Amino acid sequence: MFDFYNCNLMTMRFPKIIAALLTLASVHSVQSEELQAVQLYSQDMLIELINRNEHLSRVVTDKCQLVQDIKANAETLKVPAYQFLWGDMLAWGVCVKADPERGVDFMHRAAEQGLPAGLEQLGRYYAQGKLVQQDKERAVVFLREASVLGNQAAQIRLVELFIDGYGSPYDYEDAYHWLYNAITADKKRHAKIAHCLTELEKLMHPKAVRKAKRPLNS
Repeated sequence: MFDFYNCNLMTMRFPKIIAALLTLASVHSVQSEELQAVQLYSQDMLIELINRNEHLSRVVTDKCQLVQDIKANAETLKVPAYQFLWGDMLAWGVCVKADPERGVDFMHRAAEQGLPAGLEQLGRYYAQGKLVQQDKERAVVFLREASVLGNQAAQIRLVELFIDGYGSPYDYEDAYHWLYNAITADKKRHAKIAHCLTELEKLMHPKAVRKAKRPLNS
């Protein structure tokens, strides 16, 4: 049976301690509610975050609460978007101990499953020599695959490499075709695409340029 007398006596003798305990209990209750509020990202949501380059900041915003779920989806379920996210987290030490080698390995796994963002990022890293040794010819391979899948950032980077003398002239027409039909509301990206088209056109036969200006998917 609850002893109301002793409880009231303790409250009178140790008011500060009781108040502190009640505060801690309240904080714990709020934190528990916050933990329950964070839901695992859907595949579509995660891909959208990745395409906006907001995936790592979202994990941090969610106070690293989903680390184990992300790891399970990447390592056990082998979901491409989660492999990419887990790889990026490992590569840069976001909410986990940094392990760049494992991070790049998971990026490769996502790319092998055809995730456009994974292909584009690996292509960018090889082009820049970020985390990996610079290899622009290898970058072309990844960026071309991402470009075929419609990744606009990859298409721009691919053409920039072509302009710098990397890749095969046989791919110029396709690359021009993709960028010629690209749609973007970003003024800086729009200007970059226009510049890439102008420079790539200088490397192409006029007949190939005319052919490349056909409508998308025609």
